[in-house]
Amino acid sequence: MKKNLMKKFVATGLVLTMVMGGATAAFAKNNDHEDNDRGKRTESKGYDTNKYNVKGNIQIRINFDDLKSAQWAMRYIASLASKQVFEGYEDGTFKPDKSVSRIEAITAAVRLMGLREQAESAAEMSTKLNFKDADKIPAWAVGYVAVALENDLFTESDDAVQPQKEADRLWATTLLVKALKLNAEAKAKMNTALTFKDAKQIPAGSVGYVAVAIEKGLVDGFEDNTFKPNQPVTRAQLAALLDRTGNQLPEDQSSITGTVNAAVYNNVLSVTKAGVSTQYVLHPDAFILRNGVKVAPAAIQVGDEVKVRTFNNTVVFVEVTKLAEVNQSFDVLGTLNATTLNAQGKITTISITQNINGNNQTTIYNVSADVALTGNLGAFTQGHLIQLKGQNQVVTSIDVK
Repeated sequence: MKKNLMKKFVATGLVLTMVMGGATAAFAKNNDHEDNDRGKRTESKGYDTNKYNVKGNIQIRINFDDLKSAQWAMRYIASLASKQVFEGYEDGTFKPDKSVSRIEAITAAVRLMGLREQAESAAEMSTKLNFKDADKIPAWAVGYVAVALENDLFTESDDAVQPQKEADRLWATTLLVKALKLNAEAKAKMNTALTFKDAKQIPAGSVGYVAVAIEKGLVDGFEDNTFKPNQPVTRAQLAALLDRTGNQLPEDQSSITGTVNAAVYNNVLSVTKAGVSTQYVLHPDAFILRNGVKVAPAAIQVGDEVKVRTFNNTVVFVEVTKLAEVNQSFDVLGTLNATTLNAQGKITTISITQNINGNNQTTIYNVSADVALTGNLGAFTQGHLIQLKGQNQVVTSIDVK
């Protein structure tokens, strides 16, 4: 049998983006006033054609050519993309160093809270807003502002949204603390003595929000011990803030956690949770993060604890949250399910079926080139009992019972 060829990973990022309807693509346009009319979006010339339609109007876009200056943010961008929170532009770029407007940040926060559908429904109902600059809010964003208002992302004294104003560090930090519903905790910390050199630049009524954000690990200061509250936030920086905030919100139904129980084969990831094994199909360009580095599916190890995010029943994001033990050995007994051979006729993978807690679980292992095959070799057939021994998901001996 031919060896499965793993598609080469050349993507520098992954993003889910809407390709139809201006109201559903807050970050996939330039957000200039001429783009405010709904339903007038067109794909720009030269747009990356390496994309995959996964559900209705939503597609996966890869190969952001402009992330060289923000490699550190790639993981955050991919994570948010898999949740449809933060998106790229129609020309295939992400523009990581571009500053973020307040309306972009508000939209992202609402999406992060899982309120996207509610916000877009509000927009369709032509919701009226009482802000004095309501006429400057893009049509697609009206619903997001309405939902943000309902969920206390504004203060009682806010009389304007200032949608196109740059979001600075203090404003964005305060917004995300509110998104976590930590207003009461922030108010209780208003007398915190912040140790930043520029702490006096932080208004007294904002100190508690900064204190909570630092405590929760959402944001920190700079190496020179400054906070720079008035510095504009870039798209890459906002991605990091959003992802850290999202880690403290309840995961949605598209997110699964568990332990890898088999080597990835034919782009299938097998994960065990609460004794039940489930197989997931990996998107060819799924973003896989292991030990802080983007890796190919083959780098995932049996025993890795993972967080998997799916879209349309396909895995688009995998993060290894805990590495498998180094030099982990195994000794398992089960019935032979299948094997694959290389061009020389040697076994490259083997799968066995075990009954675990009343459930049949199939596990696939890689096989060492010098594997020892012993026992009743004439009975080495599907359904027969075999014993596998090895280390780090690689079988070194097969004993046919």
